[in-house]
Amino acid sequence: MKPTITLKTIDTSPAALGADGRSTVYPILFMICAAHLLNDMMQSVIPAVYPLLKEKFGFSFAQIGLITLVFQMTSSLFQPFIGRYADRHPRPFSLAVGMCSTLVGLVLLAVAPGFLSILLAVALIGWGSSVFHPESSRVAQLASGGRKGLAQSIFQVGGNAGAAMGPLLTALIVIPFGQSSIGWFATTALLAIALLVYVGRWYRLRIDYVAHEEAAAAVSANHPNVGLPRRTIRRALLILTVLVFSKYFYIACMTNYFTFFLMDKFAVSVQASQYCLFAFLAASAVGTVIGGPLGDRYGRKYVIWGSILGAAPFTLLLPYVSLTGTIILSIFIGLIISSAFSAIVVYATDLMPDKVGMVAGLFFGLMFGLGGIGSAFFGWLADRTSVEFIFQISTLLPLLGVITGWLPNIEVQQRVEKSK
Repeated sequence: MKPTITLKTIDTSPAALGADGRSTVYPILFMICAAHLLNDMMQSVIPAVYPLLKEKFGFSFAQIGLITLVFQMTSSLFQPFIGRYADRHPRPFSLAVGMCSTLVGLVLLAVAPGFLSILLAVALIGWGSSVFHPESSRVAQLASGGRKGLAQSIFQVGGNAGAAMGPLLTALIVIPFGQSSIGWFATTALLAIALLVYVGRWYRLRIDYVAHEEAAAAVSANHPNVGLPRRTIRRALLILTVLVFSKYFYIACMTNYFTFFLMDKFAVSVQASQYCLFAFLAASAVGTVIGGPLGDRYGRKYVIWGSILGAAPFTLLLPYVSLTGTIILSIFIGLIISSAFSAIVVYATDLMPDKVGMVAGLFFGLMFGLGGIGSAFFGWLADRTSVEFIFQISTLLPLLGVITGWLPNIEVQQRVEKSK
């Protein structure tokens, strides 16, 4: 028999709770990472089953686009608002409740008889994701012990791995066995709920560890105020938004059209192009892990700068080299450009330390939203030009990384504030 998870099974020492502000609570970080993997894996099933749904129900591309719109709206636009509410009123068990919404959505998608029920199903899955990302980012920072970049990287790499696994599992399970087999993914939702119940209990103990009058300080214990003027903070957030745009528009091009580019230019097989895409995605996952700790050690501004602008020489070369060179460059690009997101999220939450959930929700929402818009834009442009042309244009996007130079050096400002 498996041991029952209760509050008594959770170590309530200050170090285990992270209440001393110096201890990194790795078990909680790994649980959040695993839950992120399961959450994003279930999300990625939706676009992967589009061909199946289109064939079974005779949907038009416009209807497929509307399904995507509903999913993107519920999974991205609500995140900043849910995050802001969580900042003001932490709900430790909202993570598990949100995953229950995903569970119901998956079951409904497995038995949906038509278009409207499919829209409702993807909306429920998207809503669960909207709850998960901002609140779990708060948990990751609370468990970081001050190593916020490392914590965000551990959390984020789970999402990257899940996004890569979803289409693979869809090909192995859903395509051979049909729509009803989507319900099998409900078992992963149940596993995620069990993990998040445990995390929620730790989260509640973490908040309750201090007296009620000190609760606000406990939530932001690892987020010292940078003491910057509001105008400077707004400008920095605008710069970060532009950087997220440049990063995720380019990644949308690579993720959705790299296989077509390889098949069109080098006449490789579909299977070979998928292996090349996997190499890019695997390098991106490694880059995500590396970026956070580097930001903790050397400064997040420099990691952001090196990640986005540093990828530019490789992206500029990619459309003009041989097949071998293209594969090698894509690995370097994935490794470099993906190291920025953890640093961006932590940098942004340092700018507004009392609004961690809202800021995390904003940037995760931007990530999803801009990725979807970028995919649609490059698809539209490819129809009117060529796949090779969109790669020639998209390679210019990392050059926007030059504006990182206008970000304030908040690590220096934090040291000044601490020394006062």
